[in-house]
Order: sequence, then C-alpha cells, then structure tokens
Amino acid sequence: MSSAATMMMRNVARRSILQMPRFTYPSVGSTRLFSAKFTESHEFAKVDGKIATIGISDHAQSLLGDIVFVELPEVGDEIVKGESFTSVESVKAASDVYAPVSGTILEVNQSLEDSPETVNKDAEGEGWFVKVEMSDESELDDLLELDQYKAKCEEES
Repeated sequence: MSSAATMMMRNVARRSILQMPRFTYPSVGSTRLFSAKFTESHEFAKVDGKIATIGISDHAQSLLGDIVFVELPEVGDEIVKGESFTSVESVKAASDVYAPVSGTILEVNQSLEDSPETVNKDAEGEGWFVKVEMSDESELDDLLELDQYKAKCEEES
C-alpha cells in the first residue's frame, strides 16, 4: 500500500475515534452515580444515589486465587463500615470481607451460592456480593478513588 493511502486510512481512523460518543458519569448533588470507591482492604462500593453495590476488587480476587465459596449475608441485615459482614473461601485461603460503608442490605447476589467462580471472572461486575442502602453517604469520603487504589495495589506488588 502506498504511503498516501496509509496516511488517508490513518486520518479516517483518527476522525472515527474522535467522533465516537464519550460516556460521562451522571451526577446528582455531590454523589457521582455509578462511581466506584475502594477500601485499603480491597473491597469496592459502586454508588448509584444512596445504593452501594459492594464486593471485592479484581485485585483481591487475583490474590485469593480460585474462589470456591462465598458466605452471603441476609437481606435486611445491617452492616457497619469497617466491620466484617461476610467471607470468601478460595483454594489458597479464607478471607473476611469488610463493609466499605454502613447501611441495610437490600439485595444479595444469590447466584454466587451456585457459582462462586463468578467473582474470579468478573469481580467488580457480575461478582458483586450485596446492594446496600447507605445510612451515611459521607462515609464514601474515606474511601479511595480508582487512581489512588491502583497506586496502592502497585505499591503492594
């Protein structure tokens, strides 16, 4: 292919990329919807209004190895920030999972009972543990932003 044709293809590709719609996170007040925050002990909270979807981070599942069991709490249980609310077992170890925020459990990911390996496949997506109505949204201020969490994980490696 000639250099002129190559340059033309690059320009078309560049324009296509620049014209792609960009997703921005919607916000309400001071809480960004769907924003993810992390604890130093590798739990995440994805926030949508007053609801936090909680689980362990992808980094945590990679450290644990193949997850074989997730103990799930009950809907209606109260969880307290910083306290253990459940545990996971892997081929390497059993580990407590700590609440990144306080609140009432509204929903539990029941699919993890039959398929705990979902946490390994998609820890921060389909592998979530619980959905919680937060009792104090200001607790989010103590959690790490994604870039801070990534830097912490790199330090640990």
